[in-house]
Amino acid sequence: MQAFAALLDALVYTRSRHAKLRLIGDYLRTTPDPDRGWALAALTGGLDLKMVQPRLLRDLMTARVDPVLFALSYDFVGDMAETVSLLWPDPPVAAPPPSLADVVDTLASVSRAAAPGVVAGLLDRLDAPGRYALIKLATGSMRVGASARLAKTAFAESFGVDVGEVEEIWHGLVPPYDRLFAWATGAGARPDSGGAPVFRPFMLAQPLEGETIDLADFVAEWKWDGIRVQVVHVPVAAGGDGRTRLYSRTGDDITGSFPDVAGAFAAHAALDGELLVRGEAQGRDQHGGAAASFNALQQRLGRKAPPAKLMTEAPAFVRLYDALVIGDEDLRALPWHARRVRLDDLVATLDPSRFDLSAIVEARDFAALSAVRDAARDDAIEGLMLKRRDSAYVAGRRAGLWYKWKRDPLTADCVLMYAQRGHGKRSSLYSDFTFGCWGAPGELLPVGKAYFGFTDAELAMLDKWVRSHTIGRFGPVIEVEKSLVVEIAFDSIHVSKRHKSGLAMRFPRIARIRTDKPAAEADTVAALARLV
Repeated sequence: MQAFAALLDALVYTRSRHAKLRLIGDYLRTTPDPDRGWALAALTGGLDLKMVQPRLLRDLMTARVDPVLFALSYDFVGDMAETVSLLWPDPPVAAPPPSLADVVDTLASVSRAAAPGVVAGLLDRLDAPGRYALIKLATGSMRVGASARLAKTAFAESFGVDVGEVEEIWHGLVPPYDRLFAWATGAGARPDSGGAPVFRPFMLAQPLEGETIDLADFVAEWKWDGIRVQVVHVPVAAGGDGRTRLYSRTGDDITGSFPDVAGAFAAHAALDGELLVRGEAQGRDQHGGAAASFNALQQRLGRKAPPAKLMTEAPAFVRLYDALVIGDEDLRALPWHARRVRLDDLVATLDPSRFDLSAIVEARDFAALSAVRDAARDDAIEGLMLKRRDSAYVAGRRAGLWYKWKRDPLTADCVLMYAQRGHGKRSSLYSDFTFGCWGAPGELLPVGKAYFGFTDAELAMLDKWVRSHTIGRFGPVIEVEKSLVVEIAFDSIHVSKRHKSGLAMRFPRIARIRTDKPAAEADTVAALARLV
């Protein structure tokens, strides 16, 4: 457990991607089974313990530490795991620390009634870094600056295997990944997917920054504002398990959240597209049909078993971009135009209420295409995708093949209203900000939240300003004087019944701090509504 704790501690304080890869790789090479398998599961989201809730930790702490001291410490630190790990009193007699496998086995089998005693016993056997790692494991909050993709890449690089192969066999494996490590170390054969529809790494696009594209070589499609998915089905007759899977861009299986889409797909294929929902925009979308805003899709994300009413009100569908596999044929080496013909033929056989084809955007030249992009302010469109007509489907982001050309952001001048501390390296700084615009005379209404877009120097300035202009507290949330104006950039804005202002921004970020502008001159909710 100490080695895993040291790894998490190092990841939290390491910014360099290459350094993170090296840290994870070194751990996986030098740690014995099954600890390294459980660690890989934890880093990739494959470990679902979540036996410990914040309430349990608070109860354990207030029985051992002065409640006022604990409350003040948590308020200052801003992270429950860090606060508990540092304040937890050392036991009179130190017991040997458990291994990571011991911790996983214990937490996986403990009952809810026995959890307080078991968790306290484990915390007593660990030092501060070990307690921090234990709490992160037990609460399912592994935000340590390492994504699942990064962990898989580190595994592949450290054992000299292809990360694409790791991705393709991943969903046929179970923690602690004995077969995966046996294959990587040469002690076993490459694991078989066992008939499961496998995930294949996505081809990604580079931002278009100042280049001019020749439309003789490139084709344009709309960049839809949903979530990128891969739809995969292998019928039993072809050696599969007969089930359809939906995978997100990071390789997560999201089938359970969208059974209406999975249940409508039975073609022997692996297809790439954008998951969208039909809703308020149905029947009025002039760019390809019936796609509602991301705000409508967001109501369905993360629901493992969406209710029937929600699936009826916001039916999901996939706007297809590309074909990776059709039947037994892997199409990824073919040029885009050949794959497009095959995809076009297949789409004609699919349920049109659940699957359609992303339209080609026609323009006589690049200047005309730029004008088309600038004019597109549809709820579900972020901009354009530009794809080389002769490009193979290559995993990852390759220069010169695919570009994403997002439309210019919208901006609004808003007033800072509330602030909250961040997480990880930002846990001692106010870095999460709520801002608003004027509704009725003298009334500020929240219109969004932002936690990025500023430099380190600007963050330090904002943190200092919040501390010196605090007028109220609501738990971890600080209310500030309504006097600082910030310019907010956002991709789009939508009607929302969940917000008091009636509006919700898409991807808001702080573009600049307007110390030169009085709060009374900030934008109004009515002005924002005109941008919907």
